Amino acid sequence: MVTRLSAQMYPLVLLCMLAALSWTWGPVTAGRSCSETRQVYAEKGYSTNTAPLTQISGEHLRLCPQDYTCCSSQMEEMLSHQSETDFLTAIEETSQFLLTTFTQRHRKFDEFFRELIDMSEKSMNQMFTKTYGRLFTQNANVFQELFVELRRYYSGGSVSLTEVQSEFWSSLVERVFSLVNPQYQFSEEYLECVSKHAEQLQPFGDLPRKLRVQVSRAFIAARALVQGLATGRDIVNKAIKLSAGVECVRALMRQWYCPLCRGMPSLRPCHSLCLNVMKGCLANQADLDTEWNNFIDALYQVSEKLEGPFNMELAADSISVKVSEAIMHMQENSVTTSTKVFQGCGSPRPALGRSKRSPKEPGSNRRPFRTYSPEEKPTTAAGTNLDRLVSELKERLRPMRGFWVSLPHTICNDENMAADVTNEERCWNGQARGRYLPDVTGDGLVSQINNPEVEVDIAKPDVRTRQLIMELRVATNRLKQAQAGQDTDFVDSEVEEGSGSGGGDGAERYSDDWPGYGPNSKPPRNPQTPIKPPRVRDRPTGSKRNKARSSSAVTRPALTLAILFWLSVMVVVAPMWR
Repeated sequence: MVTRLSAQMYPLVLLCMLAALSWTWGPVTAGRSCSETRQVYAEKGYSTNTAPLTQISGEHLRLCPQDYTCCSSQMEEMLSHQSETDFLTAIEETSQFLLTTFTQRHRKFDEFFRELIDMSEKSMNQMFTKTYGRLFTQNANVFQELFVELRRYYSGGSVSLTEVQSEFWSSLVERVFSLVNPQYQFSEEYLECVSKHAEQLQPFGDLPRKLRVQVSRAFIAARALVQGLATGRDIVNKAIKLSAGVECVRALMRQWYCPLCRGMPSLRPCHSLCLNVMKGCLANQADLDTEWNNFIDALYQVSEKLEGPFNMELAADSISVKVSEAIMHMQENSVTTSTKVFQGCGSPRPALGRSKRSPKEPGSNRRPFRTYSPEEKPTTAAGTNLDRLVSELKERLRPMRGFWVSLPHTICNDENMAADVTNEERCWNGQARGRYLPDVTGDGLVSQINNPEVEVDIAKPDVRTRQLIMELRVATNRLKQAQAGQDTDFVDSEVEEGSGSGGGDGAERYSDDWPGYGPNSKPPRNPQTPIKPPRVRDRPTGSKRNKARSSSAVTRPALTLAILFWLSVMVVVAPMWR
């Protein structure tokens, strides 16, 4: 009996199986339930009032295949907007690690460098007050002004590090010269003469030059790194705040929500389909790739310089050390220095109430300054470590290379966005379930000319993207200049100084200051930078110095032209003297 019934039911079972297969693989027919589509649609926060209960004819659809569908016109429009929202959210979430890295690293490095400067000044004040006593406190404003200017430079002010340090040493030589010659009274004009002679006499030895190079290149690199991190943060913020174009939105809708309208909400777009859509929608961002990689590389290299030859911790510590050693050097050679100054500037007036024998009075030979022991040297910023900060930064910079080109792959590798790359048969190909046949297009705007999913006008580059590319180039150039110890804002004036500090630092490299380079290892001068004559620097005090600095820029060209004129006259007249 059972066997006979089974034989009779066999054709019916076979018919049911064929119907089921046609339901899954063949054309969709009217009357199929839309319960899954309505459920997913409701979960996204939309009202199901306009959602059909069963599939209806799809002639009203504008974006999805016009087959039997579970979507009304209103649903298609709402899902089109939803696809744009999902796309922008995916971009924001994918780039979050960039924003987090740049924001957090910028804050940590900025706090660390500012703390180093504060600790350097605090250590100098404490140590010099203990060591030099009232002699230091009476002249503390000289040191305070140095740190004020260093902070102003680091904060982005228009400050020449060479000028700042030159002014410091000029002020210091005047103060120390007065202290080692207490039996004389010096006028302001006389001290100006002392400053002028100090450039030839070098009363502090070679220490000002060494400190200038060490401090300048460290501060330049530190400021460039912090500014570079801020630039990276800003560029990412601008790059991800994009609006999807009409054609992009159409493609996004077709790949993500047309399966929902076909009653297959769990079906994901084929991986290659997703890549073509994303490459079309993100064509302009991909064009950032070359300059972005250059920018990341420059950040990486500057960070390496900071943990090596441009170490900010060592530079901050060296300020107190080298200044103290310089003062000791001047005092130990005070007799020779003073004699030469008196020869050049004239005999000073004796101080009131002092006789010629006053220097021989008891206690008068006590050295006003002394150096300090190594255990008194200043400490670095408490609780922080530059090597650790740099190491963490480099680890985060490495995966940033190629970010914008790999962004489509990153999004399409998300299982919620597209089918797995190995699933080529059971995925949404844009029309139905099945293999996606078109090739994946290339990266960038120009490559989208043959994109089968997104119509892109390659003749109209995005203006904002062009601006971001220029910003990246400017930032990269600043970082590259910093790698050479050069400050872009002052590269001309610094090269003119020949200082090897703020800019043009390549003119001076020292085996004791710059690991890996010998004293004669000098990079070639930029052929586009003309060789300028050395400046004759006046060193007036107070407002006179400022006036002299501002007027020197006006008088120098006229003086140069006058010299060239008289040289040409001498060349013409010289044969007449024979």
